[in-house]
Amino acid sequence: MLEAVRRLGEPPLAPTPDEARTTLRRELVDPQYYDQDLLQRVLDWLQRRIDGTVEGASSLPALTWLAVTLIVVGLLVALGLLLSRARRGARRADATRAVLTREAVTAAELRSRAEQALAEERFGDAVVDGFRAVAVSQVERGRLDDAPGSTAHEVAVALETQYPLAADAVEDAARLFDAVMYGDRPAVRADAEAVLALDGRLRSTR
Repeated sequence: MLEAVRRLGEPPLAPTPDEARTTLRRELVDPQYYDQDLLQRVLDWLQRRIDGTVEGASSLPALTWLAVTLIVVGLLVALGLLLSRARRGARRADATRAVLTREAVTAAELRSRAEQALAEERFGDAVVDGFRAVAVSQVERGRLDDAPGSTAHEVAVALETQYPLAADAVEDAARLFDAVMYGDRPAVRADAEAVLALDGRLRSTR
C-alpha cells in the first residue's frame, strides 16, 4: 500500500487502466481487509487518496488531474464489481444451506440414505439426510409447500402448525440440522436416531 500511496503522491500520475485494476486487486488481497468492515476500510483508503490528490491538484497539469479523476472512477467501478461478485458468491453459499433443495430425490431415498449412514456410523450424514427426509415426506403428503431454498427454521415453523404435539421435537431436529450442517457440530448416534424417529412419528400421524 505504501508504494501505491507514493505513486499517487508523486506527479505526474498517468497509470493505465490495467495498472489501476492491478493496484486495486493487490490491495484487496491483503489479509487486513478480510474482516467485517472490508467495505469501510477500502472506502477510507480511497478517501485518503482522493483527499491527498485534491490537496496537490493545484500543482498538477490539467491532463494529469483528468487522469487522476479517471483512475479514481475506475477504481470505484472495479471495487463495485468485486463486491457484487462476493455477494453473489455468498448467496450461492447460502442456497446450499437449504433443507428443501432442487435435488430430484424422494423422501424414501433420503430416508434410506440416512439409515445407511447410521449403519455406517456417519451420524452427521444421517442427521442431515434424515431431516431432509422429514421435510420431503411432508411435501409429498401435502403438509408442506415445495419451496426449494427453505431453511430448517422455515420448515420447522411450518411443521409445528401441522403437528403441534410434535412441535418440540421438530424444533430440536431443525436446530440439530443447522448445528451439524453449518456449525461443524459432531453428531452422535442418539441424534441420528432422534431425527429418524421424528420422521416415522410424523408419517404415522394422520
